[in-house]
Parts: sequence; C-alpha cells; structure tokens
Amino acid sequence: MRGLVKYVSGMNDANRRILFLLFFLSGLASLVYQIIWTRMAFAAFGIITPVLSIVLSVFMFGLALGSWTAGRFVATWVRKTGMPAIFFYACAEMTIALGAFAVPHLFAAGERMLLNSGQTNSFAYLSLSALVLAVSILPWCVCMGMTFPLMMAFVRQRNQSSTSFSFLYLSNVLGAMCGIFFAVIIWIEKFGFHHTLWIAAAGNVTAALVALVLAWWYGREALPPENLNPATTTARGVHTGSPAMAKWILFSTGFIAMAIEVVWTRAFTPILRTEVYSFASIVFTYLGATFAGSCLYRWHLQKDRLFTGAILLPGLVIAALLPVIVNNPFALTDHFGSRLAPWPAVVLLASICPFCALLGYLTPGLVDRYAAGNPTAAGKAYAINVLGCILGPLFAGYCLLPFMNERYALIGLTLPLVAFWIAMFRQPPVLVRAAFTIIIAGATIAAGSANDFETSIRKHFPQAEIRRDYAASVLSFDSSWRRRLLINGIGMTQLTPITKFMAHLPMAIHQGRPKSVLVICFGMGTSFRSALSWNVDTTAVELIPDVPRAFGYYYDNAAEVLANPNGTVIIDDGRRYLDRCGKKFDIIIVDPPPPIEAAGSSLLFSKEFYAVARQHLNPNGILQMWYPGGDPATGRAVLRSAYESFPHVRCYVGVSGWGDHLIASEEPLDVPDPQTLADRMPEAAQKDLVEWCPTMKVPDYLRAVLTNEVSLPQNMDPDPGIKITDDHPINEYYLLRRAAQK
Repeated sequence: MRGLVKYVSGMNDANRRILFLLFFLSGLASLVYQIIWTRMAFAAFGIITPVLSIVLSVFMFGLALGSWTAGRFVATWVRKTGMPAIFFYACAEMTIALGAFAVPHLFAAGERMLLNSGQTNSFAYLSLSALVLAVSILPWCVCMGMTFPLMMAFVRQRNQSSTSFSFLYLSNVLGAMCGIFFAVIIWIEKFGFHHTLWIAAAGNVTAALVALVLAWWYGREALPPENLNPATTTARGVHTGSPAMAKWILFSTGFIAMAIEVVWTRAFTPILRTEVYSFASIVFTYLGATFAGSCLYRWHLQKDRLFTGAILLPGLVIAALLPVIVNNPFALTDHFGSRLAPWPAVVLLASICPFCALLGYLTPGLVDRYAAGNPTAAGKAYAINVLGCILGPLFAGYCLLPFMNERYALIGLTLPLVAFWIAMFRQPPVLVRAAFTIIIAGATIAAGSANDFETSIRKHFPQAEIRRDYAASVLSFDSSWRRRLLINGIGMTQLTPITKFMAHLPMAIHQGRPKSVLVICFGMGTSFRSALSWNVDTTAVELIPDVPRAFGYYYDNAAEVLANPNGTVIIDDGRRYLDRCGKKFDIIIVDPPPPIEAAGSSLLFSKEFYAVARQHLNPNGILQMWYPGGDPATGRAVLRSAYESFPHVRCYVGVSGWGDHLIASEEPLDVPDPQTLADRMPEAAQKDLVEWCPTMKVPDYLRAVLTNEVSLPQNMDPDPGIKITDDHPINEYYLLRRAAQK
C-alpha cells in the first residue's frame, strides 16, 4: 500500500492515470448493468418498447439526480466530515456494487406484485411497471450520477483543473465501450447474467477500494472546502454564447440523442435484426464514435483551437440526417426481412458515427465551458443534459413512434438543432453559412424523399396494411400467394399449414377430447382459428396489440372467428399470463417469435418457462412447442431444455420438411396411427387442416408428419450444460461457441 500511495500522491501523471482507471472501471460497470438490467426487465415486464424507454429514462433520471445532488452538497459534506471528496466517491461506488445483487431480486418481487394489475397494454400495468422499474434501479443510478461531481471536487481540491469533466468523461466512455464488448462478447456467454453482474460489481468495489486508499492518504491534508468553488479559473470549452444557450443546448442534445437511439433501434431492425449482438453493435458504435469525438475535443483543447457551437450544431443536423438517407432496408433485404450480406449493417452503423462523434465533442466541451471545473456547476450542467436524456426515450416511445414512421421521426428530431443553428447563424463567416445552408437543405430533401422500409412496402405491395402502436410496427402484405406478417421489419410468419398442425397435432394426440386450449403468440391467428374448429374454449395471448387487429387481413372470416364465444384474445406476455391467470389447460401451443436468437424466443424456450407451463397443464395435458430450426447447437439446447423439463417428450419434423413440433407431457404420450388421429378430429377440424390442400386426405396429411419423428436422446448435445435457461440463454449469446465450431 505504501508503494501505491507514493505512486498516486500529488496531482502528477501517475495520479491522473489512477483517476482515469477509476472512471474506466465505473463506466465499464455501468454499461454492464444497463445491458443486463434491460434484459432482465424484458423478462420480468415484457419485451415492449415502453419497458426499454422506461429503463433508459430511469437510468438517466438517476444520473441527473445524482449529479445535481452531489454537485450541490459535496462542499457541505467535505466541510462537515473533514474527509476529502474522493471518500464520498468511494462510498458511491461501493453502493453501486450492491445493485448487482439487489436489482434481480427487486425485479422478481415487482413482477409478482404486478400479476394482478391487468394486461400489458393497460394503463394500470404500464404505470405500475414504470414505478416498479424506477424503485428497482433508481438508487443505484443516482449513485452513478454522483461520481462525476464527486471526483471533480477531488480534482479541484488538488490542482484547480478547469477541464476535469472532459477528462473523466473520456475515461468513462472508454470504460463503457469495454463494458459492452466484454459483457456481450465474452462474459454473458461464458458465465450468464448473474455472474456477469458480479464481475461488474467487482469493478465498482475495486474502484471504491482504490479511492479509499487515496482518501486515507490525503485525509485532512486536502484543501479546505472553499477551494471547491473558486472564481479564478478561466473557463475553457465550446463557445455557444450565453450560459443560458449552453444549458438549452445541453438539454436538447441529450433529449435528441436518446430519442434518436430509440428510433434507430426500431428503424434499423430490418437490417440489424433483433439479436443481442445487433443492439450491442449500435451501442458500441455510438460509444466508440463518442469516444473519438471526445478525444478530438481534448486534443483541440490542448492546441487551443476548439470548434464553436456555430460549427458543431449545423454539423449535427447533417449528421443526424445521414442514417435516414442510408437506411433503405427494402433495398438491402429480401421481402421477408432476411439479410443478403453483412455489408449493409456496416454501412448503416458507419452512418451514425458522425452524429455520435460530434456529440462526444460538444457535450464535454459545453460542460467544461459552463462549469470551469466547478463541481457544483458541472453537476448542474450534466444534470440538465441527462434530464433531456430522460425525456427523449419517453417522447420517442410514446409520442413519435406510435403515430409516424421512423424516417419522419428522425427528421423531426433535428428541428431543435436547426433552431439553435438559426440562433447562431451570424457567428460563422458568410461562406461557411452558405455552405451549411446548401448542405442542410440538400440533406433534408434527400432524407424526406428516401425510400424507407414502409414506403417501399407500399410501393411494391399497394394492398399492404401497416399498423403501429407503442410496442411495434406491424406490416401485413402479400408475397406471391403467401400473405406475410412482419413486426418492425422482421418476418414473423406466413400462411403455412405448419401453424395448423401446431393446433391439430397435439389436440388429436390428447387422450380424450380436449376442452381448453391456450395459444401463446397470436401471429396471423392460424393456430387460434384452427383450435376453435374443435369447438373448445380457446385463449390466445399476444404481446403486441396491433397483431390481432391485423387478423382480418389474412382471413375473410376473421370477424366471425373473433366473435366466437369460445375464443378470447389477451394482450399480454405469454409467460406473465400463465403466472397470473390461475387456469389450467389441456393444450398449450407456443410459437416463439423469430429469430431464434432473440430474447422473445429465449424466454419461451427456457427451462423456467417449461416449469411454469407444467403447472398450468391439466392431467394428460400437452405442450406443443414449435422450433423453426437454425444453428445446430441451439437446436440441441432447445431439445435438452424440453427433455429435462418433461418426463415425456416427442419430436416431429414440420409438414413442410423444416422445423420441429416438440410434444411434451407429464403423462406418457400414446400416439396412435394416423387414421385413428383423423377419426378423433371433428369434421370442422378436418376441413380446417386440409383447407389449403383440399385434395389431400386427412390421414395422409397427418402421416407426413408422424412418420418423420426425431429421436431426442440422439440429437441432444452430450454436454449437459448446452440448454437454455433464463440466466444463461445460449441461443442469444453464441459468438464464442460458433467461432470455436469453425
């Protein structure tokens, strides 16, 4: 310890490296928490846009509240305790580490509390889930927000630096980049969610212990509290005019940046897909470009040749429009949302870099200029910026995306930046003003006339139906004879007899006529419609409200089906519905949403879901789980999860020659010959099964599936750890495993 103390004593280069390391660890841990807490929130409260928006907003609100509080009271704390400011930084880091252990338990408790609050689209549920999320993560986010002004106060006590915010901001962003890289690429795949949280907590604890060493060394040697807020330091940073203008720009850029990130997440889905690596690539690119912009700012700061706000703000307008121009998913994908090549994703991610880099330059530059190293002023300025970050995701999720497509939302979000540029219009030289005017006008025209996904769909398929709500955009259209359903540009399903077999196969196998059926994932409504042909009580659960509303696009008798007194459609998360409904069913039909690597599939293929489903099956009840196929290792994990969850499982290849029907039950599955199964089916059910193949005989149609059975023991991985659990969803996190197989 003595050597360490000598190494960090004094405000020299060694000390700066230690402080850089502390904020690097802090940024790394914060991004790990944000990634995993968001994923856990999806599992607990539903995979819908409001959950993402609320997590981001609460996260940012905590940062703002913590930044303002610490900046406002740090001098008082130092004066009353006699401890250097870095002692309180150590306390904040140690408290953050506790969140790694507390938040999962708080989410679980909140999930149980909300079971009686109604469907996921109800006002009561959305409001209460927001409250539960806030209570669960806000305390730890407040402590994260405190770290900046507390460390700035320590730096201010030692050397009167006026640009400490940008120095700490730089290290924090670098840590955040590494956090998302190591967590998504390595840690979660190798260790699972909970153990990865422990790694992040270890980073907080390490930072806290090092900070406590510094606090012990300095003790009362630190300068008195009045040195925290001297008036002699010259302000340096990005010039925008008055301090009031700087505050408005900080608020607006935070608002726009986070709102744009939410819109990007939905707009880029047709190309980047819904895999965790795609979302991580957006965040990593965002942080990497921000880091590059902050590095450029620090370099310009040393050279004393900083860009002004009058140059940066019109640059932001142009940069914000660039992804709108580049993003034409229809030209880069086939009509069903499959990627044609990896290069479109690279181009799309590159298009967001200029915007993020300019923000990385502007934000620390504005805080440096406004605060001049004063932790109280810096805390206030950072809180203003983060306040915008709070409102941005909520505005995008609730006010923009439900009412307009992503292209117009992105264009609309540039308007405040245009207003700021107009306010500063006379500051740059005439030629610079003219150049920016021409480029912004051209970029706006190009963005407004760009062929986004929805425009292209309407052009190629005039009869297409596009719906949008708070959860997603729902597209229904014809492609040759098959009608298709896309959600956020991702192909979900199409009119196929496979979805009829999902209902008819387990219902015919069931011993005795089934009396109750649950369909999880409504899709086009085919399985729901087929189950009702048995004249039994049928409930369908769908997470996205507009999906059942599109039912009429696919079937002429949709209104009649929905009016059937035996049928009920519930808007909810399927797993949550099982937990709260208190009912048991003879048949549970599950058709997880593609792609198989998405969180929506993980939560329905996991052993924990099977445990819930078992509790809601009647005696001789059957669970039908559809697996569409994909990576062989993922398929083996799906089989093992089902095989270990039920004593009796059988598997049949789909009638079209792809995908698998997993048929699972607590009791032995006695599957008779096709003719016997056909005889069990009511006449209406038989007609429904062969609706699209009227020349096919029902027994022959059933035989095509029953003669293609898959042996589970032979097709499972010999490694018993290859299975899907809530904590270790290996279908989502697979990069290392697939790389090792090549």
